[in-house]
Amino acid sequence: MKNVLLIGGAGYVGSVITDFLLRNNYKVTCLDYFLYDNQRTVMPYILNENYKFIYGDFCKQDQLNSALNGITDVVILAGLVGDPITKKYPDESRLINDEGMLNLFKSLNGKGLDKVVFVSTCSNYGLIKNDELADENFELSPLSLYAKAKVAAEKSLLSNDNQFDFSPVVLRFATAFGLSPRMRFDLTVSEFTKDLVLGKELLVYDAHTWRPYCHVKDFARLIEIVFNAPKNVVNKQVFNAGGEINNFTKQGILDTILKYLPNSKINFKEHGTDPRNYKVNFSKVKSVLGFEPKYSVEDGVVELIEAFKLNLFNNLEKDNDFHGNYNLTYK
Repeated sequence: MKNVLLIGGAGYVGSVITDFLLRNNYKVTCLDYFLYDNQRTVMPYILNENYKFIYGDFCKQDQLNSALNGITDVVILAGLVGDPITKKYPDESRLINDEGMLNLFKSLNGKGLDKVVFVSTCSNYGLIKNDELADENFELSPLSLYAKAKVAAEKSLLSNDNQFDFSPVVLRFATAFGLSPRMRFDLTVSEFTKDLVLGKELLVYDAHTWRPYCHVKDFARLIEIVFNAPKNVVNKQVFNAGGEINNFTKQGILDTILKYLPNSKINFKEHGTDPRNYKVNFSKVKSVLGFEPKYSVEDGVVELIEAFKLNLFNNLEKDNDFHGNYNLTYK
């Protein structure tokens, strides 16, 4: 039985990966420092005999070594995730996303691991004109501290100068959507849907800019596919993680939501603070790993509207910090 260490496994994506792996007969160890006071996300799993939680910081060698005991494979999700949080906390971003990540790769060497999956981001492509599709060999043009750190980490992990005894695999995640125990409402599909469900007037900047999106459950399924793939197929490979069906403009997302909430109020402006614009080519992950998303943006919108109807988010105003990467707790 594989024993997978999820570094940063108590977050929005990590908690869904946890659930998926446990349901599919993996052992899961989670190392998390609760940067966003997200302690409650481990509670659904804490009594499962195949789950182990370690409260710790991967930047601290003794805590990392403790978490690695008996581990076969690692998924790296940890860090300050997103452009706004890294801009707000640049010093912590440097310590964790830059220096911490490069030291982490070195620390994982010599531990007898099989595969190490590094979760990167399609934000690495930055700003693409003329609606070109960015494949894995497309020029990287990171615009934020977040994406710049991801690009530097990718280069270090895949460099021929660094000889690791594990198989490194890079997954450039599309923007996540979908329900999770640590539900985030600071991501586009969820934010738009939430505001319009609650009857708020929504202001949207640059409605015709493109981004790729992917459901958190599809990410979990892709990670298992990587675990099961032959080493020679995935070793030192980069895969865009998502599917072309979910390349959407903001306007496209709004049009989808309006099918279900037709009386919504939306205003538009141009030249917002986030200029990213990129459509992504996902043919490699489809042809090499046989991966295609099961869930569309519309599926994510519908499930979130249903969750609000079930009164699952009745305390959002008091619980705002839990539902987004807005503020940081790091000592």
